[in-house]
Amino acid sequence: MADDHAVTLYSSATITDTKKNPFSLKVGMAQMLRGGAVVEVTSLDQAKTAESAGACCVVVSDPPPPPPRAGISRMADPSLIKEIKQALSIPVMAKARVGHFVEAQVLEQIGVDYIDESEELGIADESHFINKHNFGVTFVCGCRDLGEALRRVREGSAMIRTQGEIRGSGNVAETVRSVRKVMGEIRVLNNMDEDEVFAFAKRIGAPYDIVVQAKQMGRLPVVHFAAGGITTPADAALMMQLGCDGVFLGQEVFDCDDPYKRVRSIVQAVRNYNDPMELAQASSGLDHAMAGLNLDENRVEFGSGDAY
Repeated sequence: MADDHAVTLYSSATITDTKKNPFSLKVGMAQMLRGGAVVEVTSLDQAKTAESAGACCVVVSDPPPPPPRAGISRMADPSLIKEIKQALSIPVMAKARVGHFVEAQVLEQIGVDYIDESEELGIADESHFINKHNFGVTFVCGCRDLGEALRRVREGSAMIRTQGEIRGSGNVAETVRSVRKVMGEIRVLNNMDEDEVFAFAKRIGAPYDIVVQAKQMGRLPVVHFAAGGITTPADAALMMQLGCDGVFLGQEVFDCDDPYKRVRSIVQAVRNYNDPMELAQASSGLDHAMAGLNLDENRVEFGSGDAY
């Protein structure tokens, strides 16, 4: 049986006493975002646009420095976070650097609803993640495989974000690769005999009891979103059909003439991901300002779909 720090609440089925296990409350908070789109914003205007377009939550990021300046990305300005939180009726998330528990303390103090311990920012501690059980706020963490996801759950993350590319190029391929890897490893786990689970847990470097929970549930034991390169309704629906509970949208969705229309179309796609007619309608009339350039060693693929 899992200990008090393991996930014990999912799909409205209470397995343990939430008074004895406050982590169950955090998992419940994360469940509130299921079936929605979390939008990254850097200003109050963007946050209001995201809310009006139907986003279930906004994640506040530090605005990038103007070129040619460069530097470490950090927690967003607390005054900006408070301004956005006061103006919006939907939950507000903010990013903290990996391992930077003081940034997390600041964010919890100003009242954010969720903290994203984000590898997209500069890493503060190269060896340790935040002990998320020390906080009352719900944490989100990224992963690229099942072992990493379950290790973050052990540390107290109540929501997992399977991460793809973080450059804002609109290339969804890395996200698809990461999601398929997590889902594939779960399918392998589901088909294992009980005696094989010990070796599997050791191989992926994950706590045995959390691995057992994932096997019993047939999925990650917490809410599972996808992030990175999701810029079209079809991208979002793809993530949902692959088994994710929702999507994160990066800053690139605002790099177009009508960000409200783009975010709204993606929100509709997440809600109707199995309905091709709705997806066709959501995908119609969007501009191509997001057309990216995907590079690998074998080909150049333009956003229009032409490959050379």
